[in-house]
Amino acid sequence: MTVAVYLPLLLPALLAVAARALAAAAAPEWTARALAAAAALAATVSTGSLALLALTLLDDLPVLEAREHAAAYPLPEPVPGVVALAAAAALVWVGRRCVAHLRQARAVTRDLLAAGVPHDGLLVADLPEPHAVAVPAGAGRAGHVLVTAGLLRLLDRTERAAVLAHEHAHLRHRHHRTVAFATAAAAANPLLRPVARVVALLVERSADETAAATVGDRHVVARAIAKVALAGGRRPAGGLAAGGSDVVRRVQALTRPAAGRFRAAGRFRAAMAASAAVVAVCVAAGSAAAADFVAVARAWL
Repeated sequence: MTVAVYLPLLLPALLAVAARALAAAAAPEWTARALAAAAALAATVSTGSLALLALTLLDDLPVLEAREHAAAYPLPEPVPGVVALAAAAALVWVGRRCVAHLRQARAVTRDLLAAGVPHDGLLVADLPEPHAVAVPAGAGRAGHVLVTAGLLRLLDRTERAAVLAHEHAHLRHRHHRTVAFATAAAAANPLLRPVARVVALLVERSADETAAATVGDRHVVARAIAKVALAGGRRPAGGLAAGGSDVVRRVQALTRPAAGRFRAAGRFRAAMAASAAVVAVCVAAGSAAAADFVAVARAWL
């Protein structure tokens, strides 16, 4: 097998570099979805490469070893045995991480749904910490927003309206699915963790923009985000919280939306082109690796 089988394992690092330039995208909703899809595809191809490498261990089966000794010509050695063993171990590790990630996500959703029954899509929890969380649909129940009494006491009327609009935007755009794709990709390939962080920031920025359009004042949304952050409220695990990731960058995007827009446009286009190129090369390399594997398998069988 050629070097093509190793490329999908390493190229996601370049996708992570390109993703950092996309965090300030002017269209955060579209960018988050595109980046999550790219990460998921890159992770799928890299996992497939691990599977191809691990499958080469089959040449150690007694029936294939007997065929190798009886062959009239040397059969091709796919990859060194130590590489195949390492790939098999990595594949098991990836499987365990993905299962653990799925279980954790389900447990968080189950806990949020067990917090109480919402009324008109809103549930107020009697907790002092300022939190607001978009709870996805589940257990035969539509999605709803969970807020704490501490958050209601902290914010004024317009700020509360901004937070509710923010959380409803998460539900309407199904941001939990976008984030799930990115975090699952990062679980499969740790090189994609920076991509998952950028996707989490972009969905928050998308919800911020929707909230700003709803209340008609970008500074109100920025003020609400800053208040929750300064109050020290810790983000609930798995929650799409209004005071969540990269608060400073979100506030800057709300208060200075036009700053550096023309200068950033070229950087954004270059980063998107680089991301698309990385994914395309990953897919091409994965296809070439699969073809190599089939050719080696035919020689042995």
